Amino acid sequence: MPQAPVLSIDAFGGDNSPEIVIEGIEHFLTAHDHSGNVKFILHGDSEKLRPLLERAPLTDAYSTIQHTDTAIDMETKPSQALRRGKGTSMWNTIESVKKGEAILAVSAGNTGALMAMSKLQLRMKAGVQRPAIAASWPRVEGMCVVLDVGANIECDAAQLTEFAVLGEAYFRAIYNKESPTVGLLNVGTEDLKGNAVIKAAHQRLFESELDINYIGYVEGNDIAMGTADVIVTDGFTGNIALKTAEGTAKLVGSFLSEALQGSAWSKFTSFLNMRALKKMKTSIDPRNANGGVFLGLNGIVVKSHGGTDAIGFSNALNIALGLAESDFLEQIEETLLRLHDEDDNIGFIA
Repeated sequence: MPQAPVLSIDAFGGDNSPEIVIEGIEHFLTAHDHSGNVKFILHGDSEKLRPLLERAPLTDAYSTIQHTDTAIDMETKPSQALRRGKGTSMWNTIESVKKGEAILAVSAGNTGALMAMSKLQLRMKAGVQRPAIAASWPRVEGMCVVLDVGANIECDAAQLTEFAVLGEAYFRAIYNKESPTVGLLNVGTEDLKGNAVIKAAHQRLFESELDINYIGYVEGNDIAMGTADVIVTDGFTGNIALKTAEGTAKLVGSFLSEALQGSAWSKFTSFLNMRALKKMKTSIDPRNANGGVFLGLNGIVVKSHGGTDAIGFSNALNIALGLAESDFLEQIEETLLRLHDEDDNIGFIA
């Protein structure tokens, strides 16, 4: 019988840790019936964690604590985090993956610090210039993947090409689709649209023999409509798009709640349509897409939203377990090898 995968958890990362982290693990084990199928290493202050585990019996049963009484706060700059990060809950969470104690790391902590520590400890895969953060994104049917959503503010054509390779392999492994479609986010779909970097990346992907199902330019409204499975962009644009989508989802949810709580007739019709309304609420809930993955590292790191609640953290763990049970690292290595071979053959320069 195969051993249960071990997830390394930064128990003191995020705005509302450690309470939300422990509640999130308990919800994950209870709601998704993962008891016995996964184990956890919790990194943080054992004196503060013990009382929380007493109220979370499943988490207590499937977890061990690696004690540290220091953590990285949400305002710490990446450079500062690297100088004083060793021995913190975040550092130790990644170190467990490096040592082979856990198959992947999960943190809701400071994104910049987490990325810096992950790059330092796990290193990047051969030929990858910069890792990217990939986010799952709800669409008309199922989910798509958008990257980068915050790791790289500026990118060149070579990096965008790498993101296409990483995102395609990630989607293929996680969603079991043989040939996912890949689109490049632009201000229009016409060939003349876009800046020099976007045009160079488009030409590179269009002429490539990487066996990637590249469909060309896509626009912002195409993300939710499902035009492409993988949307490639720089971290500046991707992060703004992500936060805009999250804000819009919350706004629609509040409008819906307000409308349904109006007159007696509204309440009666909402009762009759309760199942459909619950389905809609679930579909637009940003917590169900919580969990960005750092792609391009020699290891797996999942970043939960810092301000999420227990349900959101639970969904980040769902993504993490899906990665743990997939062969996506191998998928990425195979596709990167083809990219590097092609670059060598054509002498590609960004």
